Amino acid sequence: MANGSRQAAWEFFGAELKRRREDTGFTQVELGSRVFVSGAYIGQFEQAIRKPQLDVAQRIDEVLQTGGFFERMCRKLINDRRYADYFAPVAELEALATKICEFAPALVPGLLQTAEYTRAVMLAGNPFVSDEHVEEKVSGRLERAQLLKHSTRPVYWVILHEHALRLPVGGPAVMAEQLDHIADLGRARRVLVQVLAHAAGAYPLMGRMLQLMEFEDAPPTAYTEAVYSGNLLDDPALVKRVQETYDLLRATALSPEASLALIESAAEDHRRCPSTT
Repeated sequence: MANGSRQAAWEFFGAELKRRREDTGFTQVELGSRVFVSGAYIGQFEQAIRKPQLDVAQRIDEVLQTGGFFERMCRKLINDRRYADYFAPVAELEALATKICEFAPALVPGLLQTAEYTRAVMLAGNPFVSDEHVEEKVSGRLERAQLLKHSTRPVYWVILHEHALRLPVGGPAVMAEQLDHIADLGRARRVLVQVLAHAAGAYPLMGRMLQLMEFEDAPPTAYTEAVYSGNLLDDPALVKRVQETYDLLRATALSPEASLALIESAAEDHRRCPSTT
């Protein structure tokens, strides 16, 4: 769930949608059928549960004859620069998921990242970026991670390749802090972590990240990334195949207890390394 000014924008959009829908005499189901979504989907917009989508906002403007009002709101108030365009729908779905499973071959996933780790990743990708841009991205990562602290948090299962533990992103001190953070979440039973050891050799999904999400009232999805692009998959047969591949990764990885021990050992290894800063 979003917070702050972004949440206020969602709530304003929802309140206006409800008011204008009721002024025209449409029920949620009737409006939904005219803009090619379900009535429940319209209800989620009105309750500020789901981020308004540009294409749906455009169709709502056509049906309610609102002169582009909802499209303008979507473009100016709701679209969030903290996330890349291809990832924004994933960040929205994370807040609605009942279960999230990830595989990370080289990079600690965003939901587990510390602020300093995120800064190091951002600067590695663009050394000329402004401090404002970096802090905007850090804010987005940290906000996403808040869902792991909620009492209604999703089940979160992550498999990290050992490479992600050893790569000194930001230097030894930053990596030690990052691994301590992951171990603390695991020991507190907020997340379930497994490590795929180097010694395992070849493994399914060689080098490819993966995220699976399950929902209470919607089909599961799978998300993968390429260079500056992402694929959000919802075809049932394809998602099932991806889930089976994830099961193979689970079978290949170390047990949760052995994994936490390896993470804590890797943190100590980083702490023993001399800092380069």
